[in-house]
Amino acid sequence: MNIGAGNTYPANALSNFAPHPFTFTYKGFTVECNSMEGLLQGLKFKNPEMQKHVCTLVGRAAKSKGKEKDWRTSQILWWNGQPIDRHSTEYQDLLDAAYAALSTNSSFQKALLASGDAVLQHTIGKSSPNETVLTRSEFCSRLMEIRRKLKKF
Repeated sequence: MNIGAGNTYPANALSNFAPHPFTFTYKGFTVECNSMEGLLQGLKFKNPEMQKHVCTLVGRAAKSKGKEKDWRTSQILWWNGQPIDRHSTEYQDLLDAAYAALSTNSSFQKALLASGDAVLQHTIGKSSPNETVLTRSEFCSRLMEIRRKLKKF
């Protein structure tokens, strides 16, 4: 199943562009997110207040807000004003925590379970961590792991 905002359900509802509100707390800093795309784009902003704002955005609005930020040169992203190396274990821990928080949203859970046993793909995503804040494999592997856990309940 190819995940994408323009695809049919449930693939479109599994897109990071989908409006699935959740609360994310990491290292004592809490933000209200309206989509995973908002959170991912928010990681490009050093200023915690701007980061909080970007986390409230959904879909293309979030994507376009983060597009102006050049993080690729430094490979540094931000959480609550603190730098995080894109290639660090800490960054992977943040992604794990973010998807765990997203997985508390009931509409996200429903869509993920509706994907059945399909192998999840994201063909429009990038594969190099130097070019994207979330690679195809980082994205799809997390979704499949969350789905596996949800099926146990």
